[in-house]
Amino acid sequence: MSITTTEEGIAQALDQAIGLMAGRRVAVLTGAGVSTDSGIPDYRGEGAPVRTPMTFQTFLASETARKRYWAGSHLGWRAFGSALPNRGHRAIARLESGGAVSGVVTQNVDGLHRRAGSARVVELHGAMDRVVCLACGQVFARQAIAERLERLNPGIDLDTAIRAAPDGDVEVDGVEGMVLPDCTVCGGILKPDVVFFGEFVPADTFEAAAAIVKESEVLLVAGSSLVVNSGVRLLELARRRRMPIVVVNRGLTKGDSRAAVKLDAGASEVLEHLADALLG
Repeated sequence: MSITTTEEGIAQALDQAIGLMAGRRVAVLTGAGVSTDSGIPDYRGEGAPVRTPMTFQTFLASETARKRYWAGSHLGWRAFGSALPNRGHRAIARLESGGAVSGVVTQNVDGLHRRAGSARVVELHGAMDRVVCLACGQVFARQAIAERLERLNPGIDLDTAIRAAPDGDVEVDGVEGMVLPDCTVCGGILKPDVVFFGEFVPADTFEAAAAIVKESEVLLVAGSSLVVNSGVRLLELARRRRMPIVVVNRGLTKGDSRAAVKLDAGASEVLEHLADALLG
């Protein structure tokens, strides 16, 4: 394994990564570090604030908790939903359209890979631009629910200064009088279609992600510290299949010891360089 932070060392590691990926099908696994250049902060990067995300159990158990979550999530959505794909997202889409990448598995919920043009994307933890009914399973567009929430609560200050988080959530107080939209099909509880803390990645979603890895010959991990179990499971699947693993991430990751090449560098510039080199 090669790990370096010097300019010369990174250039050498890039050459090694290109040599491993050239002419082979590549599965891409991305994390929050791919979206930081779009203005979405990283959960675990250096300087990231300590957060205590709401668990699924708390969300289910208390209407007050649901009001607090929806108030924060709605305010965060205003900033989160306006984020645009960056150079890294576009480079991955180029690699896929050029035949070098077989598919993208992302731990992000921002939908930016889809918006960048990637066709085969498995969103391990769901997507913030969808809302699901917990009773009947009906799926709604997030924008439609956001508009309903505004109509039901005209007093919400949507211009309040907020600090966005990677899941579109922020801290909000004083929401006791808030009215929540319910499912227009059955009246059930609505929830953004993301995997909360305390929830498991759906089995069919993980199987779709594993299929991308199994169909590939190299695993490229970009912008993920690989702390979350779902990412580690995919890394281990690649390792058991003796696939070369390339890790691109600022700082240490749980996959460094298993990587053939580790680049301690920003995701956008590395992905752009890889796309240019592999596609010509």
